[in-house]
Amino acid sequence: MNMNTAISCAPTLSPLSTAGAILHVYQDLIELFNTGFSETENTVLVKGNSEPIYIPAKNASDYHQIVFAHGYFASALHEVAHWCIAGKQRRLLEDYGYWYSPDGRDTQQQSEFEKVEVKPQAIEWAFSCAAGKTFAVSTDNLNGAPADTQGFQSAVKQQVLLYLEHGFPPRAAQFISVLQAFYQTGKLHRELFDV
Repeated sequence: MNMNTAISCAPTLSPLSTAGAILHVYQDLIELFNTGFSETENTVLVKGNSEPIYIPAKNASDYHQIVFAHGYFASALHEVAHWCIAGKQRRLLEDYGYWYSPDGRDTQQQSEFEKVEVKPQAIEWAFSCAAGKTFAVSTDNLNGAPADTQGFQSAVKQQVLLYLEHGFPPRAAQFISVLQAFYQTGKLHRELFDV
């Protein structure tokens, strides 16, 4: 069973709010990401109609595409987090050349999945806080072996704290700054990740 734990990041009021609530719409993420990275990284964020995927440009006149699922705000943040970690060579491969075992993983497959998901989910958590949005770790295995959600959340938190101490990957740091400016949230600090 997939046990997602919602983690709140105390937002501040955004100029895009109505009645005191921050509006979190995927169109804003697309605009923010594409403004910041389409020219410098030849990469765009795109709403997809099914599963997320990274599609490298087929030729020099195309953009690399980070396709997120169904217009979900959290999916967009998660897929951008994967992109922020992928190195230059990986960004030339579909889905960065990684394997993916779908829902229904056994205990060993789930353990491997969680190992590769710690860093992107840590960055996604930071993005969520920078956007004033609630974050939930995802073990993404509804029909598979039970996951150690608490252990996974702890590993993700430890990674966030390492990033806070030693710095986020450059593209992640840039996007965090963009999100903070747009959503008018404060600087990321350790207490935001205490759960």
